Amino acid sequence: MANAASRAPGSAIEVFWAALRLGLTSFGGPVAHLGYYREEYVRRRRWLDDAAYGDLVALCQSLPGPTSSQVGIAIGTLRAGWPGGLLSFIGFTAPSAIAMIAFAYGVTAFDVRNAGWLHGLVVAAVAVVANAVWGMSLTLATGRTRASIAILAAAVMLLAPSPLTQVLVIAAGAVGGAAFLAGEDAPTAEVSVDDRVSRLHGRRAGAFALALFLVLLAVLPVAAHTFGTQALALIDANYRAGSLVLGGGHLVLPLLRESVVPPGWVTDERFIAGYGAAQAVPGPLFTFAAYLGAVEGPRPNGWAGGLIALGAIYVPTFLMVWGMLPFWDRLRTHGSVQAGLRGASAAVVGILLAALYTPVWTSAIHAPADFALAVVCFGLLTAWKLPPWLVVVVAALGGQALALV
Repeated sequence: MANAASRAPGSAIEVFWAALRLGLTSFGGPVAHLGYYREEYVRRRRWLDDAAYGDLVALCQSLPGPTSSQVGIAIGTLRAGWPGGLLSFIGFTAPSAIAMIAFAYGVTAFDVRNAGWLHGLVVAAVAVVANAVWGMSLTLATGRTRASIAILAAAVMLLAPSPLTQVLVIAAGAVGGAAFLAGEDAPTAEVSVDDRVSRLHGRRAGAFALALFLVLLAVLPVAAHTFGTQALALIDANYRAGSLVLGGGHLVLPLLRESVVPPGWVTDERFIAGYGAAQAVPGPLFTFAAYLGAVEGPRPNGWAGGLIALGAIYVPTFLMVWGMLPFWDRLRTHGSVQAGLRGASAAVVGILLAALYTPVWTSAIHAPADFALAVVCFGLLTAWKLPPWLVVVVAALGGQALALV
């Protein structure tokens, strides 16, 4: 297939400016980001064609981590090699990260514990997560088997919430999917990843990236426990979150909360407020990690903590994208692999459903007025199709108005 990205390589700086433009204007979450990418990279710049773009999206949707960031990194890498992938990430992520770290400084500097607008952000998170659960369930938890996996996953998470439980639930979902979903929605082999994508770097380099991903996932918890430094604990928590988020950026909510709230690094109120604020800025939702690193009590915090957390949560994304590209042709047509991914995705819906109740609902809905505001926000998202950032603004104004009543 024709692939302009392979025929005419560009410069990493060119990739950076294109990604920065998207990072400043891409509101609306991962699905919207993919639409912006297609308009910019396929239709406007013609760096790759629709078929190659579709292959990259299919690959990234099957990997842990933020799909839109992964697609951007892959396109940048195709255009200008590994430096292009890195600068694509920086350009797309920097505006959101700067805004979230600045918000963390504002929350820390001013006493906003009883601010109405801040509670409005918390209520907005209820509507945003509910909308995410609803939308994901319509595609990832359809049918009796997948719906059952999602329901069981939610029940287990509510009864025994912990990071380990999340890992076990996703693993169990994958096993259940491989056992009971084989043959359902079987993938077609008509469209394959472009050969030049697969040869971006050899399988040896891809295998090294995947091995490094697994080594860090195993070693970081041991290192954090052995040395006991806050910096290592922060890196471990965010690396683990970035490694296990299968199904979209919203799943990062329960993963990160279990890492930062129970130890007392961040209060529940600040956690949910930051998650609400993340809906109002362009770019990837994963920059929520930068906010948490900046707002947490123990040092390193502030801008240093924000950058450490942001880097740690994205390292798995780079390793998975660069590691899987050479192998995707073979894996995407393997029936049991696809069935396992469908089961794991259904479990993800259940985990997010449990998170909708706690901590999101329990932290936000304390009175009928809170519920009324959440219902209005949910309606604006689903019926009126307003962008999340605008709904967050409405929620903040509504929260402030309710505080004055």
